[in-house]
Amino acid sequence: MDLTTQTPEVAFWYSLIDYERKQPRPGELKLDRMRNLLRFLGDPHRDLRIVHIAGSKGKGSTAAMLAAILRRSGYRTGLFTSPHLCRVEERFNIDGQPISSEELSAALRDIREAMETRPLEGLTFFEVATAAGFLHFRRRRCDAVVLEVGLGGRFDATNVCRPAVSVITSISFDHTELLGNHLAKIAAEKAGIVKPQRPCVSGATAPEARAVIERICRERRAPLRQLDVDVRYRYEPGHVLSDETQSLRVEVTTAVRRWQPLQVNLLGEHQAANAAVAVATVEVLRGEGWHIPDAAVAAGLAGVDWPARMEVVGRHPLVVLDCAHNVASAKAVVDTLAASFSARRRLLIFAGSGDKDIPGIFRTLAPHFAGVWLTRYTENPRAVPPERLKEIWHEAGGVPAATAATPAEAWRQARAAAGPDDLICITGSVFLAGELRALIVNSA
Repeated sequence: MDLTTQTPEVAFWYSLIDYERKQPRPGELKLDRMRNLLRFLGDPHRDLRIVHIAGSKGKGSTAAMLAAILRRSGYRTGLFTSPHLCRVEERFNIDGQPISSEELSAALRDIREAMETRPLEGLTFFEVATAAGFLHFRRRRCDAVVLEVGLGGRFDATNVCRPAVSVITSISFDHTELLGNHLAKIAAEKAGIVKPQRPCVSGATAPEARAVIERICRERRAPLRQLDVDVRYRYEPGHVLSDETQSLRVEVTTAVRRWQPLQVNLLGEHQAANAAVAVATVEVLRGEGWHIPDAAVAAGLAGVDWPARMEVVGRHPLVVLDCAHNVASAKAVVDTLAASFSARRRLLIFAGSGDKDIPGIFRTLAPHFAGVWLTRYTENPRAVPPERLKEIWHEAGGVPAATAATPAEAWRQARAAAGPDDLICITGSVFLAGELRALIVNSA
């Protein structure tokens, strides 16, 4: 984290159990602690109108799209996401602005006092983060809050809310030690955010996952809209040229209407699918009485900002920053590079966590890169050592790879090797992206 945020309250917060740095064991996640904490804080979540979003990938991008649309509609909009990219304040965002250090300290101070005067043992970093978000959004009188799940869904700390609509993005294999190694089990955990008689929008298209979501929504009498069933899309890829980026265009058709083509300020077909899910969610919210004009939908998608998701952070050579951390997202990287970028050579900088399917990710990436630098991020203990990454990369059949002790050194070496017509792709984790983004942007 940024040292400027190290107030006593933030130091207390960072002293708690942090499952972003340590993989939880089954049974460690539960909601009783969260409910008790919020009760002592006056249940701030009950005063908020919430859009709740879970999924294996795409939930952050979809959350950013919906927050941008709601903001353009005139709502004071809170956005809660995790983990942060560069600064912890990014997790708590209102109308495009992160929480101030003073506001964050005030929320954490109230939580700490509640923990000191009542039996609230065992609270985690993310539980306190979620409570701080609820407090902040209530204090700033947000009209709407877009709330991203941290891990899973059913036992995630955010799942104490009763949302206006639950959204499930695509489902793929991730966190299998905790969520299960079958899509049906993972889908059941994600669909744990579905609330009785509250609408749900799902972007999960795998038959195994879809069947589970349909069953859970039926049991809870939650009206369901699904991608490729009630909502369909066509898209034209965006194109990254030497000096400009042409946005992708998506045409969304729902049971209600066919939308005019929409521009999306993010790259890749997966973002077109996320945009279709966002549009379907807008229609559900309209049915709940929300005022969301077509112009706000178009402006929100055209202007959405979500860093480190196939983000172009340099040109000559092209530098693309991403945080793909499972096989499905690695495939999205490969597909987007093929559809939207042209380069003489593609070079890769990669670091990843030990609980991820690194062999599967490398089998996906290996055929598409002519040079590779493997490293580890320095601010999270879950990183795989570069030497071990090199062994796995070799087993995947990739070109000979170099190792670097730090992300900064990997960047220096890759940048020195790249010509003006090459492309450097940085991916593997939000932690790697967070360490390198400022370095690259500030040196551009």
